[in-house]
Amino acid sequence: MAMQPAQVTQFLADEVATVAAGEQLGKACKDSGLSEGLVIFLGGQLGAGKTTFSRGVLRAFGHRGAVKSPTYTLVEPYEFTEQRVYHFDLYRLGDAEELEYMGVRDYFGPGSLSLVEWSERGTGVLPEPDLTLSLSLEGEGRRLVLEALSEAGNQVLAQLQ
Repeated sequence: MAMQPAQVTQFLADEVATVAAGEQLGKACKDSGLSEGLVIFLGGQLGAGKTTFSRGVLRAFGHRGAVKSPTYTLVEPYEFTEQRVYHFDLYRLGDAEELEYMGVRDYFGPGSLSLVEWSERGTGVLPEPDLTLSLSLEGEGRRLVLEALSEAGNQVLAQLQ
């Protein structure tokens, strides 16, 4: 029997709500154990709040410092006691093959959570996501849509509801 993709939609009124939603998702990811690793694609136009959301996810793991978009480095690693979070921003990626040269496959695996902004630029090289996240501007706030695309993704969303 085919799995029905679970979906969660939420209105985020401001930056504080965006960080809080990221923190909720981060806690759900952390609680799921990341035994196989999780991949989340973050979609949305420039300025929609992807990095702000990522700050909340990292906060759930205990990160208290600044979170900047790794636009020039392509990936920013965050090491925690038992887990690693990798924040990718592929906006400036010229060609998906560049990911092979930086050993991108080493980032995806047990104990890791990968947040990937502008994932479409890595098509053909990136693994399939467990969750997709879409942020769109709506009035003064944002509309968040999370969709699970794997059993692991479904487990994470189940913890949010």
